[in-house]
Amino acid sequence: MKKLSSGEIRQMFLDFFKSKGHSVEPSASLIPVDDPTLLWINSGVATLKKYFDGTVIPKNPRITNAQKSIRTNDIENVGKTARHLTFFEMLGNFSVGDYFKKEVIPWAWEFLTSDKWLGLDKDKLYVTVYPKDKDAKELWEKTGVPASHIYEVEDNFWDIGEGPSGPDTEIFYDRGQSFNNLPEDDPESYPGGENERYEEIWNIVFSQYNHLPDGRYVDQPHKNIDTGMGLERLVSVIQGTKTNFETDLFLPIIKATEKLSAGKTYGNGGRDDVAFKIIADHARTVTFAIGDGALPSNEGRGYVLRRLIRRAAVNGRRLGIKDAFLYKLVPVVGDIMESYYPEINRNKAFIQKVIRSEEDRFAETLDAGLSLLNQTIADLKANNETVVPGATAFKLFDTFGFPVELTKEIAEDQGIDVDMKGYEKNMEAQRTRARAARGDAQSMGSQDKTLMAIKTPSKFTGWTDLQDDAKLTDLIQDDQEQDRVTGGVAQLIFDQTPFYAEMGGQVADHGEIVDGTGAVVAKVTDVQHAPNGQNLHTVEVENTLKKGETYTLKVDVERRKKVSMNHTATHLLDQALRQVLGEHTHQAGSLVEPTYLRFDFTNFGQVTEAQLREVETVVNQQIWRQLPITWKEMPIGEAKKQGAIAMFGDKYGETVRVVTIGDFNREFDGGTHPTNTAALGLFKITGESGIGAGIRRIEAVTSKEAYDYLTKQQDELAQTARTLKIDHVDGVPAKVESLQQELKASQKTVEGLQAKLANEAAAGIFDDAEKAGQFTLIAKQLKVAGMKELRDLADQWRDKDASDVLVLATANGGKVSLLVGASKAAIAKGVKAGDLIKAIAPAIGGGGGGRPDMAQAGGKKPEGIPSALKQAQEALAAK
Repeated sequence: MKKLSSGEIRQMFLDFFKSKGHSVEPSASLIPVDDPTLLWINSGVATLKKYFDGTVIPKNPRITNAQKSIRTNDIENVGKTARHLTFFEMLGNFSVGDYFKKEVIPWAWEFLTSDKWLGLDKDKLYVTVYPKDKDAKELWEKTGVPASHIYEVEDNFWDIGEGPSGPDTEIFYDRGQSFNNLPEDDPESYPGGENERYEEIWNIVFSQYNHLPDGRYVDQPHKNIDTGMGLERLVSVIQGTKTNFETDLFLPIIKATEKLSAGKTYGNGGRDDVAFKIIADHARTVTFAIGDGALPSNEGRGYVLRRLIRRAAVNGRRLGIKDAFLYKLVPVVGDIMESYYPEINRNKAFIQKVIRSEEDRFAETLDAGLSLLNQTIADLKANNETVVPGATAFKLFDTFGFPVELTKEIAEDQGIDVDMKGYEKNMEAQRTRARAARGDAQSMGSQDKTLMAIKTPSKFTGWTDLQDDAKLTDLIQDDQEQDRVTGGVAQLIFDQTPFYAEMGGQVADHGEIVDGTGAVVAKVTDVQHAPNGQNLHTVEVENTLKKGETYTLKVDVERRKKVSMNHTATHLLDQALRQVLGEHTHQAGSLVEPTYLRFDFTNFGQVTEAQLREVETVVNQQIWRQLPITWKEMPIGEAKKQGAIAMFGDKYGETVRVVTIGDFNREFDGGTHPTNTAALGLFKITGESGIGAGIRRIEAVTSKEAYDYLTKQQDELAQTARTLKIDHVDGVPAKVESLQQELKASQKTVEGLQAKLANEAAAGIFDDAEKAGQFTLIAKQLKVAGMKELRDLADQWRDKDASDVLVLATANGGKVSLLVGASKAAIAKGVKAGDLIKAIAPAIGGGGGGRPDMAQAGGKKPEGIPSALKQAQEALAAK
């Protein structure tokens, strides 16, 4: 077997399929673009769905890629098995309606066994096929695989519900019995079984059916090939390692972690090895995810990042690493991946900053989690109980980032179990909420046979013309080609059109279609790209439309003008944000409407008011500079040399359109623009907010809408001035500040009076403590303002050491405040203020809690106060 590095193996795979006529697609961002069904890109085909469902026809139906991917459905298994990873690379070759089984099976065998390529031992390769797929079995035999090395497995059918599906074939490598975790005669010890001897290295899916909503499977119009080969597994086979973690993809990270640990070394087995593996895997995942724009948070993919960083930190402590360390591994990951992912080292400073910040934040949370767990264990032992409740274990995981296995380990050291069924119940409830949040969007749509079949060319003339005569070449209604339509909604394709199709956040043009008599025959309400790239017009038909006739297409000029100005504003805003916030900021989405624009961007932390003002100023300065706006098509290499900015997450062909705004901005772009920034007139930010993990959103207006916005604000300020009875709006800030000072003074007076009333109400209440069993108790209802006054009285009670237990209540406006205090002597005898208030709070229709020495509750039943006080007396008497 050849000695190859991971980088050589990856490149060899891509070179092989390039030699078979495939286009090499670059690895896409881990953050899905326009795909709500995925949290992360989780396979090579995930970025190609638009080709497989027929939404877009690729220029080359043969595609290959090495796609970075994340899967987090079984994080708990990472480090415990030889293969489980959260971040991995999937090598794939794909056919979109081109070649099929008879080509792909011999190619797979050639790549694996040819001395020119991997040169694997043929005798160690096995394949599995779907029992009904006789063609695949015969092709493997013709290729040279003996029948004894071909297994029929019922599970070899790829199906995700509605959409493309079909049988698949898997290729396994026999690593030998010494690698196995099962006896050789075990029923699972075969290619495809649950064992570690036969390593699956390639899965080839023959996507030939459409799975319909009614459950039927029908032939697809175009049969496809979708394959996946895990790079980490293949490298492990070729480098002869026991697990993925001894390969050159992971071992440098492990060695770097050894140097950071308290003298720990990898390879001794047990918990330490698991910790090293978890850290190595998670270091790769968070490095790449943050590099692609994800940031830690409490939801979605940000939550996954937070969990991984915390899990790595916990395992670092297991290795004796007490301080932040994960961020130090980012350059190690970058060096390993430099040959194919140079952007990691380019962005390492920002990635390290994010990870370090999260590690420091978790250091405090980790201590709090340990405190909660230790208190829980102490309470269980005090009550002769032996099981940590599932809800508590889940809280430790969900709130403090404690993996449940860590909770189990700490508890087991104290002779305590964990209610895993309760934990799983809480976990499943969380998964259900997550699934509901993602919605019911299909993972991959079905192919539209009618639109896919239309290949008549169509030219876009709307860069320069907003009215044009064009021949109606295709007329579709009710998903069928028609010769004529007289009403309803239809879809039209012309040989040329000035109507812009929605793309890159810019909405589609609207307008009219006019016949030779000047009559409007249809209203254009939307324009999208058809599968083969033509502009597909959705229209409301008002008169007869005939295929083959020539019509005049008229774009709504005022709408196009407004949209174009707002599109230019997004370019100016994008550049200004980079200039003010830093180069790590990049576009995460946009919407360009006629009356406003919306721009989403990545940023670690909030944008300050001063930064927003600076961004707004920078944009307006470019408008007032009257910069020329030009656009030109050029080879992508030339565009990159000129410094053109690519839209994050997008893929581009060999020729790109570049829009240049004076000396300020140059971007890859397919939208429309005015010819000079002066057309925008004015730019005004109307709102800024966070919309997700590390994603901020700016809303803004330009031109007349910006003037209208400022005028409205001026009118509201003038109205405020009239209300405040001042002559000029310039005096509003000073008047408001004066009123605030008066209000503060009034509030202080009120607080003083309330304190005086509280002291008067409290006069003598500490002088008549009553007996309640072995305790002394002061239990009173008072007429004070609220909880603050009760807490002040509790402080006096504590200073006076007036009784063992204090229970105070007050009611105002139908709301009840209840407070319980317990002295040190009472606590020593088993009284806990938190427990007592939980017992009596239902009487006032509420609930509460707190510390052993002080607790409080709120309720809405003032009439229940006497009962609550009585219950407190009875509870103490019973102790």
